[in-house]
Amino acid sequence: MTNQEKYDKVFCETFRVVEDQLSTLEFKQTPLWDSVGHLTLISALEEEFDILLDTEDMMGLTSYHIGLDILRKYDVDI
Repeated sequence: MTNQEKYDKVFCETFRVVEDQLSTLEFKQTPLWDSVGHLTLISALEEEFDILLDTEDMMGLTSYHIGLDILRKYDVDI
């Protein structure tokens, strides 16, 4: 499984959406992406990619697309 596929899987499982919906996902605009959902997402991403996000990146991860950029900062090849 590629890193992109892993990333997509984390979002799909966390927010119970299908892949076609991923590009539109944004914090507080997606039904399950509230504060609890956000913590669940952060935890799942850290576990899946064996990284530890700093607080600024945790707070800055406000959309599916921004998350891709944040993972690249941690040398995750997406």
